[in-house]
Amino acid sequence: MERLLEQRYAIKFCVKLGKTGKETHNVIKEAYGDAAMGRSGVFEWYKLFREGRERVEDDDRSGRPLTIKTNENVSRVKNLLNCKKKFTVRMIADDLSIPQTQVFEMVKENLAMRKVCAKFVPRVLSEEQKANRKAICQDLFHHVNEEPDFLDNVVTGDETWVFEYDPESKRQSTEWHTPASPCPKKARMSKSKQKSMLICFFDRHGVIHKEFVSPGQTVNAVFYVEVLTRLRKRIARVRPAIVNNWRLHHDNAPSHTAFRVVEYLAQHKVATLPQPPYSPDLAPPDFFLFPRVKSTLKGKHHASVEALQEAVTRELNSIPVQAFLEAYKNWKTRWQQCVDAEGKFFEKF
Repeated sequence: MERLLEQRYAIKFCVKLGKTGKETHNVIKEAYGDAAMGRSGVFEWYKLFREGRERVEDDDRSGRPLTIKTNENVSRVKNLLNCKKKFTVRMIADDLSIPQTQVFEMVKENLAMRKVCAKFVPRVLSEEQKANRKAICQDLFHHVNEEPDFLDNVVTGDETWVFEYDPESKRQSTEWHTPASPCPKKARMSKSKQKSMLICFFDRHGVIHKEFVSPGQTVNAVFYVEVLTRLRKRIARVRPAIVNNWRLHHDNAPSHTAFRVVEYLAQHKVATLPQPPYSPDLAPPDFFLFPRVKSTLKGKHHASVEALQEAVTRELNSIPVQAFLEAYKNWKTRWQQCVDAEGKFFEKF
């Protein structure tokens, strides 16, 4: 309290010297550092002194008592929060006729509660879907433990859109600034309408095959069979050691699970790894390759679709082999994490 009164005297002194509110705040902040009053407090007392106030002590309060953190009021706050979990401190105070400061202390200290944002996930999974995720991960993890080189001949892939302009994320726009420098500003931007669909397949040693879908082409079962045909030829050229026993991993998109595609893979004796539905956290293209490529393209403008495709190709070619090896190692770890989480999502999205 003495330190607070001392700062109020300093504010009063600054007012008499004719300093502005901003100059007074800077003086208080420089003099007291972390113990300085907040900006709003400095300006409030600056205004009072400028209007002729002489006292630096708080005015006497009347009405409600200074503290009403009784067990009864704590229970009232708890019961209200059990029913209205999205209520703010102000709304609780108005509803129960309790000062906001008292409500805040009861929520933080007595109830040990905090307000948290909802975690965004690809989908709210049912119990059956969680059990399915867990069962598939257990099965795959069991295969890897029994056969250490199980993933050596697994080829995984998927499709994704890449945009001529994709705004950089808020985290990517962060900059180093001093406390005195102004906060940087940027206009809100949206993704460009011009885009291209990338199809990419890779294994633990790097990219095997990639192509861009022609504008207007739908990725249906017929087209996907053509892609798989080109993939098989590419594997024969760049991965001859696994050409006769490679396994395919892709998601459950309709074009991937169509009868024509299943028949084609069976005809060429290509086994497939199961992929749980709604599980980008368990698919290497989704948790490794595509985010890595797109993060480097964010905030960059490309003059044309062709320029965009060239940039994507450069990024794919620049990824070292070690990164793919780590991704496959992480893939195995994620199966165990999914099992430990009882099939629930185990990371942020």
